[in-house]
Amino acid sequence: MKFRVYRYDPELGQKPRMQEFEVETHRGMMLRDALKAIKAQDETFAFRHSCGEGVCGSDGVNVNGTNKLACVTAIADLKEPIEVRPFPGRPVVRDLVVDMTQFYEQYKAVEPWLKRKEPTPEQEILQSPADRDKLLGPQALLTAYRFLADSRDQASAERMDFLEGPYKLFRCHSIMNCVEVCPKGLNPTKAIGHIKEMMLKDSV
Repeated sequence: MKFRVYRYDPELGQKPRMQEFEVETHRGMMLRDALKAIKAQDETFAFRHSCGEGVCGSDGVNVNGTNKLACVTAIADLKEPIEVRPFPGRPVVRDLVVDMTQFYEQYKAVEPWLKRKEPTPEQEILQSPADRDKLLGPQALLTAYRFLADSRDQASAERMDFLEGPYKLFRCHSIMNCVEVCPKGLNPTKAIGHIKEMMLKDSV
């Protein structure tokens, strides 16, 4: 099967280019397997991968124009030639490896941990099933909602103050792109909508 992969090494001072590879595929083969096969053909080719189970997200790439996790993307579901590029919107370190510094800084900025004003009790702070059902999933704004919806957290006002501004919560235009390409089937748009509702209730 024919692959076209993005190649770029800033140390060489050359412009980015697409390079073609032929990979022998087999039944059940995932894109991650194909990228490893390309790596075996050319040891200078760079891409990130780790758990191989669709959990860590380190092997995220853009495949035929759609963002996917290589380890859970079946080759059989892709049209040939398979074009693989780095995640858009991130500085490219080399080939398919992008700089995730800003991603982690944004994640850390929403302070994804419980905050309590009351003294920490000796026993575990339990939640009811109804409270747990409010909790959702991943990065930045969605993670912020995870703690805003947590009945044990006592810093909602501070969290919502942080989310104010044109380049934070209200930068989302609710066009659902993130939902369409999320490899974990999560719904950040829904979580963002809940935060906006919470802000509206606080303002009246």
